[in-house]
Amino acid sequence: MIAILKQNTTPEQIENLTKWLEGRGLKVHLSIGEFHTILGLIGDTGLLDTELLEGLEIVESVKRISEPFKNANRKFHPDDTIVEVCGLKIGGSHFQIMAGPCSVESEAQILEIAKSVKASGASILRGGAFKPRTSPYDFQGLRADGIELLLEAKKQTGMPIVTEIMNANHLELFEHVDIIQVGARNMQNFELLKELGLSRKPVLLKRGLANTIQEWLMSAEYIIAGGNRNIILCERGIRTFETYTRNTLDLSAVPMLRELTHLPVVVDPSHASGVARLVKPMAMAAAAAGAHGLMIEVHNDPVNAMCDGAQSLTPEQFKEVAEKVNKIRGVL
Repeated sequence: MIAILKQNTTPEQIENLTKWLEGRGLKVHLSIGEFHTILGLIGDTGLLDTELLEGLEIVESVKRISEPFKNANRKFHPDDTIVEVCGLKIGGSHFQIMAGPCSVESEAQILEIAKSVKASGASILRGGAFKPRTSPYDFQGLRADGIELLLEAKKQTGMPIVTEIMNANHLELFEHVDIIQVGARNMQNFELLKELGLSRKPVLLKRGLANTIQEWLMSAEYIIAGGNRNIILCERGIRTFETYTRNTLDLSAVPMLRELTHLPVVVDPSHASGVARLVKPMAMAAAAAGAHGLMIEVHNDPVNAMCDGAQSLTPEQFKEVAEKVNKIRGVL
């Protein structure tokens, strides 16, 4: 349930109403927008006298929300959430490109790629230190050493870094990581999400392999319920019956999410297609659909990459993609 307050309501009146609602066992989320102040009410609102609430002098209207995700709901928070990372903004009218290798392989590799993608228009460096792999015999990443190499790349380029966490026990290793990525396989690892909710560090939450948009937003709700509202959603394709691509990129999720939630959404065309030559058209389409950013895999030697070389762009190809995307955003 939400209570929309009248304009010119004083902070004292809001505080008194909030205390009154909390006294009835409800949690109250305050959202102060440009034109409206909204109180989001979470809990058993069935016991609340709606007519009494709506009859208060400072209340303009009261509406019930049927969706199970409350804090992530745009009705609770009409204005776009803008996530700030080292001075960069993601969300609203702000657009960022995250680029880098699927896996950090060596210091020379990550430094070369970081410098090239920054020169070509990327603002955030991505790279896998812990790698979830379908086969236990595949390369699993450099783990803690990989994070150290990413931090060295950040030191030399000034780019904030995003990398994936696999286990809540690893949180200490991510102390200096700027954005913690939750991969598709961990989207419903609720214990991990609860721990990330206790942090205030930005979280990039990828959509699960076969999860609905509502399930995805409920995972975001877990993080917000813990107090962390710095969430970036990432559409990375879903599993369908199609075999020509690795996954099926659900670009309809972008405008749908912009209706349903205030959280920013970025698109990963690399994991979605699994085919390097498809990354450019899918990245352009994502920008046209209204995404707040892109996450693109770039490798200086894709043929010999230890992970996902088939979907990785060369630095030269990435530069072309960034230029095309910026032209589309200029038109929009």
